[in-house]
Amino acid sequence: MREIMLDTMQWFTIICIVLCIVRIFTTSTASGKLVALNVLSGVVLAFLVLRGVREGRALYLDVALVYDIFGFLGFLGVARFLKDKIEGGSEQ
Repeated sequence: MREIMLDTMQWFTIICIVLCIVRIFTTSTASGKLVALNVLSGVVLAFLVLRGVREGRALYLDVALVYDIFGFLGFLGVARFLKDKIEGGSEQ
């Protein structure tokens, strides 16, 4: 029963990943793309944790932790870039 539930959750997260990628390509605003990218990062993190639990390997959890840290730093970098772009555009 445990394997069936974990497999179902993994397929659900794969579907969510695909939907996030579609949202990234269909959204026209930069803030919409940033939100979709942040959600994608969280869903991939969930997938890595589920995969680690399913296979019983801590390596996936370590990769998920590093992925989450880099995803957060990337989010901050893009948000700062967008903030500077908006502030720079209002001065002219």
